[in-house]
Amino acid sequence: MKKIISVFAFVLVLVSCQEQQKIAFVDNAEVVSKFNKKVNFEKKFQAKIEKFNKKADSFQQAIQIEAQLFQAKSASMSKKKAETEYQALLQKKQMQDYQLRAEEQSLQAEGQKEIDTLVKQVKAFVKDYGKNNGYTYILGANDAGSVMYGAEGNDITEVIIEALNAENKDEK
Repeated sequence: MKKIISVFAFVLVLVSCQEQQKIAFVDNAEVVSKFNKKVNFEKKFQAKIEKFNKKADSFQQAIQIEAQLFQAKSASMSKKKAETEYQALLQKKQMQDYQLRAEEQSLQAEGQKEIDTLVKQVKAFVKDYGKNNGYTYILGANDAGSVMYGAEGNDITEVIIEALNAENKDEK
């Protein structure tokens, strides 16, 4: 009986000596989507997309006008000359399409690179925030289910968003 009591006492002392772990979680998607730098980037990037779309529309309109002009005058051309002009028009359309595809891919790459940079910045911030505020773990909640449940008191998403935006308020 003494052994049981001493083992129980030892376990009780061991448990009471363990460091309390501070654990919280954040909604990854919400933090990134409400990060002011991301919001500002999206506004600027949207302007680039609109400019690209206008350029693509004007290219399309120009080629349509050329095609209509070709159709109107092709009846009075020789078959060989009509074929030559038709091929030139097709080649011009293909070059425009190639140019627009290249610009679109460049825009997509630029956007993805910036988003990746912002996500890395958020991760680094959360890591530093956790260290500086005594957290043992800060878990990321997302649709994939890395945190299936968390008590609302442990959700520090809004705190992280506010601190992140406060630290980056001068950067636009």
